[in-house]
Amino acid sequence: AKIKISLGMGTGKICLLVCLVLAVSVNFSSAKKGAKICDKGWECKGEFCCNKTITQVFTVDQFETLFPKRNTPIAHAVGFWDYHSFIAAAAMYEGIGFGTTGGMLMQQKELAAFFANIAAETTCGYGVATGGPLAWGLCYKEEMSPDQIYCDQNYLYPCAPGASYHGRGALLVYWNFNYGQIGEAIKVDLLNHPELLSDNATIAFQAAIWRWMNPIKVKQPSAHDVMVGNWIPTKNDTASFREPGFGMTINVLDGGLECGKGDVEKMSRRVSHYMEFLDLLGVGRQFSGENLDCGQQVPLNPVASSASSR
Repeated sequence: AKIKISLGMGTGKICLLVCLVLAVSVNFSSAKKGAKICDKGWECKGEFCCNKTITQVFTVDQFETLFPKRNTPIAHAVGFWDYHSFIAAAAMYEGIGFGTTGGMLMQQKELAAFFANIAAETTCGYGVATGGPLAWGLCYKEEMSPDQIYCDQNYLYPCAPGASYHGRGALLVYWNFNYGQIGEAIKVDLLNHPELLSDNATIAFQAAIWRWMNPIKVKQPSAHDVMVGNWIPTKNDTASFREPGFGMTINVLDGGLECGKGDVEKMSRRVSHYMEFLDLLGVGRQFSGENLDCGQQVPLNPVASSASSR
């Protein structure tokens, strides 16, 4: 647009008009190219993102680094777990913050915590295993020799004839009512087809991410909330030694079996994986934070009702 400037104007007025013209020009130019705006945490417009996407934060090479022995011939889920299945599952949760909350450091710490819990539940590593005991995560996709079918009398999620609801998936799921609830949430009929958690890696990762993102009970935190700083402990939590940190994710996911019992092996295995994964992702264990274990924490869901957490 042409702007007529009177020669009778003072130097200050001319300068002001020129500055306004330049500002308008820059704004029009930005609008044409696509303004770089971030509305909320994860959202992107144009070429700009406040937080990086899952694939920017976590690459296929990093996945292979975290789980280098999963396809070794002696593993029990050879060819099952892969990066692309995880990404397909994660894409369904990016919009609500999974792995995309709080900037690069927090995003990587959350993914390290998520995968550390998975590795600890699916490992077949032992002290002198090739590559070390922490290299064998995602060795299993289900419980190998279940001693029961985990069928509870439940009117809302009745057991399907002949179905077994033993531990399956990346974060092991037990009991018919958990299969039913998670299946409803991810829109997969796990109640009638529980085997899908050990037949389809994307569904298995979906179920694990759902567990990570959702609290077990109302007014309890999710593991995600703990890792991204959304959870504020109540007075009761503080009195029960439950404080923000990786240890609280253990309490959320499996506290009834592993927390409040001192230095038990299962809990310590999760902590060791977390520290190792922080190193492998380039974050460094020096950023692991406080309250790494739950040895002194009172369980959120005691053993008597712990089945509901799995």
